[in-house]
Amino acid sequence: MKKAVVFGIKRFATHDGDGVRTTVFFKGCPLRCIWCHNPEGISREPQLAFYAHRCVGCAACAGVCKNGAQRFEEGSHRFERALCVGCGACASVCPSGALRLFGHEADADELLELLLEDRDFYEASGGGVTLSGGECLLQADFCAGLLRRLKQNGINTAVDTCGFVPREAFDKVIPYTDVFLYDIKAVDSDVHRRCTGQDCRIILDNLLYLDKKGLRTEIRIPLVPGYNDGQLEKIRDFLSGLKHVSGVKVLPYHDNARSKYNALGMADTLPQKLPDKTGR
Repeated sequence: MKKAVVFGIKRFATHDGDGVRTTVFFKGCPLRCIWCHNPEGISREPQLAFYAHRCVGCAACAGVCKNGAQRFEEGSHRFERALCVGCGACASVCPSGALRLFGHEADADELLELLLEDRDFYEASGGGVTLSGGECLLQADFCAGLLRRLKQNGINTAVDTCGFVPREAFDKVIPYTDVFLYDIKAVDSDVHRRCTGQDCRIILDNLLYLDKKGLRTEIRIPLVPGYNDGQLEKIRDFLSGLKHVSGVKVLPYHDNARSKYNALGMADTLPQKLPDKTGR
């Protein structure tokens, strides 16, 4: 598999595994977490974001849009999302960043070349490359091939996953992954369904599978008041039976992604209540 659909590459990341890392964000996710801070990663298809407050009214986008999705009427910019095919032509000529295309096909050779550019930083900090999303393991064949080539170049690798993927997806990347950054939102199925739209059984089973195989995992727990904050003790009890968890991080909820929902024309599902200063 020579190409994948990605929506971002973050260089010099310090929160996606050990050391300084480059994180590749893959498009598409099987969960619908109400607090998702990367809504642009949910759909597998390219999506155009329109940040109206950044528009300077130059109309360059209207000049290149072949489908009439960008219109200027009486000095006002109207984006007809239903007419947009996600080609990104308008975003490429927008001078102010009012239009941004999330999602493009990435070639494995070009992506590897980019990731290896920061090899010196990885080596100096004990860092490497992290594959994230969305859910990167929905494109497991591409990920396995990329991870294999990174390992051949001596690069530390991490996979950031929600765990809601077939067991076979893990089997493809296990030989080339140094650590899994593993999300646990809840261990009660009803709570997990309310928060993500899916049962948590496959997620917990996959985590047990990784632990049984002796694979290092770092657990990530997003803590959202009123939704999964009653799950912490149960998650602790579940994790107490595992032997290869290298760490547990509780991630306080924030709503910084609200503007992205609006720009993408997506329903804003973000909870209104934020953690207090103690993180609860």
